[in-house]
Amino acid sequence: MTALAALTNHQIRLKARPNGLPTRDGWDFTTEPVAEPADGGVLVKTLAISLDPAMRGWMNEGKSYIAPVAIGEVMRAGGIGEVIASKNPGFKVGDVVSCTPGVQEYCLIAADQIKRNGLFKIDTRLGTPNQWLNVLGMPGMTGYFGLMDVGQPKAGETVVVSGAAGAVGQTVGQLAKIKGCRVVGIAGGAAKCEWVVKELGFDACIDYKAGNVKADLKDACPKGVDIYFDNVGGEILDTVLTRLARGARIIICGAISQYNNTTPVKGPANYLSLLVNRARMEGIVVFDYTERFPLAVAELAGYLKDGRMKSKEDVVVGMATFPETLLKLFNGENFGKLVLQFA
Repeated sequence: MTALAALTNHQIRLKARPNGLPTRDGWDFTTEPVAEPADGGVLVKTLAISLDPAMRGWMNEGKSYIAPVAIGEVMRAGGIGEVIASKNPGFKVGDVVSCTPGVQEYCLIAADQIKRNGLFKIDTRLGTPNQWLNVLGMPGMTGYFGLMDVGQPKAGETVVVSGAAGAVGQTVGQLAKIKGCRVVGIAGGAAKCEWVVKELGFDACIDYKAGNVKADLKDACPKGVDIYFDNVGGEILDTVLTRLARGARIIICGAISQYNNTTPVKGPANYLSLLVNRARMEGIVVFDYTERFPLAVAELAGYLKDGRMKSKEDVVVGMATFPETLLKLFNGENFGKLVLQFA
């Protein structure tokens, strides 16, 4: 057992609900002593956390698929950690685990919170800890069930994915290729577009920063779009709606272009295209699929192992950089899955 009493837990707590982009002065940096777990509980040392666009929504007051982070609460974040003390027969000291530690160095998980926290042992033979935050983690699960369950791809169909170089987008595009689809990405900047095509094997990638999304989409999808996996919302969603094939499926995963709006979220103006093309638009929330995660992990780990799938992470080191590193998601700076490594 570590001398737990000698350890200090550094934490980042939500101080104020942001209006627009979250800034450093909206966070409280606190410390508290590290406590022993009670019977059935475990103490996890955080190794790395996943930084995701959804975190911006969790800071807002109001009804959503998950309760907002309360003012004064440690900021919610999924992550990977190591068990350093355990009074639970299911976990031993040294186990590497996936959990929801939040933005703090140590996370004490009580017996009755283990399921809610999503605590489980990871198998590092299937992927690295960072890959367990990417393809084998929440982004990969979102991409897998969004594409397979909601999108229901068939070989030969055209799949378009926005945020193609991001965490969810890279999994969606590669999985769609494996399933025999033609895949077109949308990403920001020539370097990301080149990587998506040359490294991930997409058939084409549209650079939205070049400003010709409508014309480029028409060139890349002459027969229309069968499946659109939407991570960005806003104008890009509206543009894709003009190119739908009959019976198209649109998966609403996120709307990163709208999350920091100080004005109301802009809805799609071209939604009547759903009527004309007998298309459907459906949302995906990954927490609905937790029971089936092991099946998806097994399949995706197989693709990682045989080289059919790649997993790119953008790793930043240092918990103190959290406020600035989180903003990389919203200005398109991250290249791959954004991971904040604690040490």
